[in-house]
Amino acid sequence: MKVALFLLADLWMIFAGYFYGWTFIRRYGNYLLGLETMVVATSGSNFLVWSLLGADPGSVLYDVAYFFDAFSRSVGITVILVMGLMGVTHRYRPSRGVDIAVFAAAVAAGLFLRPFHGADLHTDRAAFRVAVFYVAVNLLTAVFLGYFVKRLWQAGARRPAIWTALATAAGTTIALLYDFFPLPFDDADRTVFYTAALATWGTQIFVYFRAYRALHDRTAASDANPARTVGTPA
Repeated sequence: MKVALFLLADLWMIFAGYFYGWTFIRRYGNYLLGLETMVVATSGSNFLVWSLLGADPGSVLYDVAYFFDAFSRSVGITVILVMGLMGVTHRYRPSRGVDIAVFAAAVAAGLFLRPFHGADLHTDRAAFRVAVFYVAVNLLTAVFLGYFVKRLWQAGARRPAIWTALATAAGTTIALLYDFFPLPFDDADRTVFYTAALATWGTQIFVYFRAYRALHDRTAASDANPARTVGTPA
């Protein structure tokens, strides 16, 4: 049962990442959010194949998995997420050069930080600092997401605001558990944790897309009818 739930959670994240990533690009031209959610989906696909092939820590897929992990935890679902959401909070439209530069930074961060995964945080001070860094950037991102929730609420998108707050709280909980608070009842492969993490990350993509759409639609309606009060509870 645990394995089946793990696979379902991974498949959910893969679907959410590719489907909503493509929709971000096709419908809104938001390459930052679109490509990053596709990166998350690709990471999930790699993790799925690695797991089905026996979860060999000596496999190249293992190294690829933790490259993607470092990519998203450092820059992807932090800086890139914030910049992407600024498309509806600040009408921010980065140039293609900025898009390329921020993803290049994420690749560099992923390559640099990947080797620190799995080290003993009690004896490896560098690995401990990296783990603290991951939590710190997650918390800073959560602060912006709190602002995003406020903007949704003020626009009348009450349900998307509530779901965004809940999804962000769940994501921050996963970030804290990841390195510092392993579940005492979990198995050696951390199946329960990874099932919860994959399900949470997929749900975050789904919730953030719907929140983005809600704020985008209300902003567009406000622009079309400047004298009209926009926003009824959604």
